[in-house]
Amino acid sequence: MQAQQKIAFLGMGLMGSRMATRLLHAGFEVAVWNRTPTACDALKSQGATRLNLNEIADYPIVLLCLADDTAVHAVFEQIEPFLTASQILVDFSSITVESTQHLAQQAKGKHATWIDSPVSGGTIGAEQGSLVVFAGGDEASINVLRPIYATLSQRVTYMGASGTGQATKLCNQLIVAATSTLIAEAIALATKANVDTHRLADALRDGFADSKPFQILAPRMATQCFEPVQWKVQTLNKDLSNAIQLAQHLQLQLPVAEGALKQLSDHQQQGYATQDLSTLIQHIKA
Repeated sequence: MQAQQKIAFLGMGLMGSRMATRLLHAGFEVAVWNRTPTACDALKSQGATRLNLNEIADYPIVLLCLADDTAVHAVFEQIEPFLTASQILVDFSSITVESTQHLAQQAKGKHATWIDSPVSGGTIGAEQGSLVVFAGGDEASINVLRPIYATLSQRVTYMGASGTGQATKLCNQLIVAATSTLIAEAIALATKANVDTHRLADALRDGFADSKPFQILAPRMATQCFEPVQWKVQTLNKDLSNAIQLAQHLQLQLPVAEGALKQLSDHQQQGYATQDLSTLIQHIKA
């Protein structure tokens, strides 16, 4: 297999571990890091090397896929002293526009480039390389990343200046969140109306109500089968909170999103933060 450019990948969670696996299988030389080192063990057994953050300068491309703003800022603070000119940092995390623009300026101070590249497609998309990427930042640098993007995604869309990729992801999450809460309500209603909910996904397939979230969530909700975890409740709750904060900053009201956020927040507070999004059916039925 042809040798490829060296990549450092920080964050081996549900998405990052699957994305790193695809890069390894495509022949990239990948060094991995995670706050909990044991999360890197499976990748190491597949040929990845374990990264020490003080060695980050050895990698022209640095990929990040972390939980939230706090995690991204904390990791950046650790690697910032070791960054060198011309490095490209690609953030697949879903964070706020404000944080992204701030991090881009900090990276620029080290003559490095920060690209926001949040994704949609979930763990299945990460495994299959069928993610869609919303890219913001320097367009020339994004073009350099095309071989990496091609391994991970079916499509990359350049959205504009730094932060626009994250803003696009927030729009995506608005739709996903509202759709998910409505799917739970539809399953609950169908159950009360004596509908065989096991048939609902096929019955609505290819109609106006169909969507990828519906085809994933409806069968799980109907069967009460919530494993393995594909979407964590806390992840969508965090993204939706960020979207509403951005809207408030821009003096825009989003009443449907606010209703969905209340349902997600209540569900999370009942102990479902790290459980699958399909468990929303239990909140509706409660």
